[in-house]
Amino acid sequence: MNAVMYGGGNIGRGFIGALLSQSGYRVTFIDVAEPVVKHLQEKGCYPIRYVESTGYEDVLVENVTAVNGNDVEAASDVIANCDIMATAVGARILKFIVPNIVAGLRKRWAMGDKPLNIIVCENLMDANLVVEGMIKEQLTEEEKVKFDATVGLVEASIGRMVPVQTEEMKDGEPMRVCVERYGFLPTDKAAFKGGVPEIKNMVPFEPFDFYLKRKLYIHNMGHATCAYLGDLLGLEYIYQSIDVADVRILVQNAMLESAKALSEKYGVELGSIVMHITDLLNRFTNAALQDTCARVGGDPGRKLSPDDRLIGSSSLAMAQGTTPAYIAVGAAAGVHRYIKEAEGMEQGMDSAKQVLLDVAKLDAEGDLAKLILSMYEKILAGATVADLRRAADAVKAKSLKAII
Repeated sequence: MNAVMYGGGNIGRGFIGALLSQSGYRVTFIDVAEPVVKHLQEKGCYPIRYVESTGYEDVLVENVTAVNGNDVEAASDVIANCDIMATAVGARILKFIVPNIVAGLRKRWAMGDKPLNIIVCENLMDANLVVEGMIKEQLTEEEKVKFDATVGLVEASIGRMVPVQTEEMKDGEPMRVCVERYGFLPTDKAAFKGGVPEIKNMVPFEPFDFYLKRKLYIHNMGHATCAYLGDLLGLEYIYQSIDVADVRILVQNAMLESAKALSEKYGVELGSIVMHITDLLNRFTNAALQDTCARVGGDPGRKLSPDDRLIGSSSLAMAQGTTPAYIAVGAAAGVHRYIKEAEGMEQGMDSAKQVLLDVAKLDAEGDLAKLILSMYEKILAGATVADLRRAADAVKAKSLKAII
């Protein structure tokens, strides 16, 4: 069995490519980084390191090779002849790989109508639809019919944490990728064509929107909240932040607010989501990952956008009758980070209102904006994280009393 892994970076090598190899596939990476391509061609293997606070385990990923993405003939040939394919190149690079995919599909169709499932592992909402649109722009009407019949664009939710690889992590081996041990790959079960392939740790699920929202509104939201509270405390690493008791309580309760809302919206048993939260909190403490608050909290504008982790989870909670008191603390800290990084802005209530209006699309007079602004005002006044936790506790107690 042959697999194509388009993208030989941290996720491609450190997660998806490894799973495909461990599932019995001969994996061909497509990448434009010549050192990566050359190494995989010559060695046919590469190392990954599972890191934990207590130590590490080295594993060799074998039965792999590579072709250069700039070689259209070679790249399209492996796509035409593979049994499964995945992408992990980054949202901004997708448009550059589409011509090779189209060329590969045309060669494939010339040989028959064998289905091709492409697992899209990109940090992008509706990634499957984005890729479909890019591909169809280059197809004829007849080819679009073949595409719809034979190609499955399968969204995936990437839960494995793979930080920026430092020289210390590489430990003298430039191809090594250090990753956490968690390695489940939820995918959109309904999107597969011609049956679901057997891939180690892959979890096909329907409706897949639940897994996408679980990743965004629990994992990503909790991670960002941890980062922004770490910023307020002047901490460098995520594990340092989550080790602060009041941070952990705020992050855990924020995740539980999302969990309740997701359980009610999708009819998924709450206990399983709570177990996932417990696992995530433990994974956040992994000091060996060396994941920084700066990286996890980066691009606060995106993280504060209407449907993203902080505002999206808050809106879902409110729609399901839950007051997002603890998520609001994370959002307020995110607003503080946004203003700090924005050129020409100074910390203040007017700036915060402007950020919520322009970025989060929230009117200052709305209930959610008022809640976030009340927490931001406390940050301005020098509130400690413990003070913010107590403020969120008070809001939550008041909302619960109103329900009872």
